[in-house]
Amino acid sequence: MITQEQILDALKTVIYPNFQKDIVTFGFIKNITLHEDKLALLLDIPSTNPEIIKQLQEEIEYKINDLGIKAFHLDIKTPSKPEPKTPRPKNLTPQIKNFIMISSGKGGVGKSTTSANLAIALAQQGKKVGLLDADVYGPNIPRMFGLNGSKPNIDSSGKRLIPLKAFGVEMMSMGVLYEEGQSLIWRGPMLMRAIEQMLTDVIWSDLDILVVDMPPGTGDAQLSMAQSVPMSAGITVTTPQQVSLDDSSRSLDMFEKLHIPIAGVIENMSGFICPDCGNEYDIFGKGTSKSLAEKYNTQILAQIPIEPKIREGGDNGKPIVFFDPESKSAKAYIKASISIIEFLKKVQEEQLADNKNIQPTQDNSHLH
Repeated sequence: MITQEQILDALKTVIYPNFQKDIVTFGFIKNITLHEDKLALLLDIPSTNPEIIKQLQEEIEYKINDLGIKAFHLDIKTPSKPEPKTPRPKNLTPQIKNFIMISSGKGGVGKSTTSANLAIALAQQGKKVGLLDADVYGPNIPRMFGLNGSKPNIDSSGKRLIPLKAFGVEMMSMGVLYEEGQSLIWRGPMLMRAIEQMLTDVIWSDLDILVVDMPPGTGDAQLSMAQSVPMSAGITVTTPQQVSLDDSSRSLDMFEKLHIPIAGVIENMSGFICPDCGNEYDIFGKGTSKSLAEKYNTQILAQIPIEPKIREGGDNGKPIVFFDPESKSAKAYIKASISIIEFLKKVQEEQLADNKNIQPTQDNSHLH
């Protein structure tokens, strides 16, 4: 008559693959059911590796057969598929398909100029685009869109705002809600509430893309936005100087920590094009952001030179992408917009796979 002790002694000779301890010593034997030479065995291992499972099955069956067991059933339990690392954020505006956060580690690098021209370039590619100026302390988008002094209409309920529109892009900004030049002296909670209201209290259309022009830095505004809507992509704007690159690195690190897919880096003021002779001079340097992009496994979306037309267009409400599409800068923005659309397609495919729980088999065993 076979005893449970004999079975355990036999199993103590089965060494866990790649280790020197046996499966009994590891505590992997969870249940032994023995009745009239019929045995059922439950094994709980910390690996999903099919080769390890197969090797254990063969060795255990060999040892049990040597004992003369007439009927044997082996059940090997492995770890379940891992849950997603982070829960998806809430979505205050579910009618919008994609959200793009335009950020910078420091001010004065052309972030708002980039946001305005990218939004127009995306609209020119046939996308329904909105532009949210979330830089509440320094809202420059209304002037760049030629809408400074304009006020948004209110819907019939008297509670929600209708976004302004220019160049085929819907736009909302704190700059059109209070008097020009008026300062906002707000603490973090007020800032975060204002950002939420510009999402929920504005009647955005069923947009393909909402471009969000963030304040410089990595603070309350970025965190609030990332918690309010599921960001599809993050783009950082930098200039070629090392001091700017240092701050831009923090911006990319923020994207990673907030689990925002990084679409790329835009190097602004990348060379100067002389308006008289057309020659280009690297006043601030050029191409220095390449190593930064490589560090975060992303791409350079565009290198935008200094052109007087960009500054003039921003001051006069005539964005260069719309009014001078053949310029070098405009072409760079347009090329970047095409790359961004391709990036968003990849992000959507990955999200669809996640929603269907299509994930590769992973071996999370600490024994490897």
